Amino acid sequence: MDVFHKAALLTARIKVLRESGKTVGFVPTMGALHEGHLSLVRTCKQQNDFAVASIFVNPTQFNDANDLRRYPRMPEKDREMLESAGCDLLFMPEEKEVYPEPDTRRFDFGGLDSHMEGKHRPGHFNGVAQVVTRLFDIVCPHKAYFGLKDFQQLAIIKKITADLHYPVEIVSCPIVRESDGLAMSSRNRLLSEEERKQALILSESLFLAKKMKDRHTPQEIRKFVSDRLKAVAGVELEYFEIISGTSLLPVHTWGDKEEIIGCIAARVGKIRLIDNINFSL
Repeated sequence: MDVFHKAALLTARIKVLRESGKTVGFVPTMGALHEGHLSLVRTCKQQNDFAVASIFVNPTQFNDANDLRRYPRMPEKDREMLESAGCDLLFMPEEKEVYPEPDTRRFDFGGLDSHMEGKHRPGHFNGVAQVVTRLFDIVCPHKAYFGLKDFQQLAIIKKITADLHYPVEIVSCPIVRESDGLAMSSRNRLLSEEERKQALILSESLFLAKKMKDRHTPQEIRKFVSDRLKAVAGVELEYFEIISGTSLLPVHTWGDKEEIIGCIAARVGKIRLIDNINFSL
């Protein structure tokens, strides 16, 4: 695996690959890797001649300075994990390589950012759009791979890719869970032993919610999940929404023609976790 720290050198290398007819897939990450990230890399490698990954903790998508400071960093272990997963090229830039100048761009997401993560993390998705488009400019991939755990983020990335006419296919990959059901996240490693147990309330509530679908309305399930989380000491629910997978707006009836997703976010101690479940599968 070749490691690049300079954007221009990586771009030049990928230009040669593309001109020789090779396909290039891309997995952007912020490091602190886990099996969820590695599954993206393996899928990327299966579908492309070359798999490229990046490790860059993007400051513009953090609306909480403490969250940015706490975000786990383990670059040497990350490099070993990526190599073992079949990654061919790794981009590990300093901030000035991604943002040579301050990025003042503002994006229109057509309302996809108006609630859930957008409401609770103002400016977050604009920062995501900034970094994803900059990385696309540097890497020039044929395909890019993102996990479905960040469902709202994935919808927004698909929109900006289409709106800005990037010739990149966005590939959605399934949520990878721990053996007890907890969605894998880099932030899980920040949980204490007791908090790790408490965090299971998120996935357990989603699984129960899906089982209730045939007998209860979306409103009844929203109340059930909200009440369940509010009853757990040390867990602070930010939101639980049942939404259209297309518009991301709340649904009030179970339609049989659209994808319906249940999205949840909560703080366990000081650590913020998200998860979701597809009611339509």
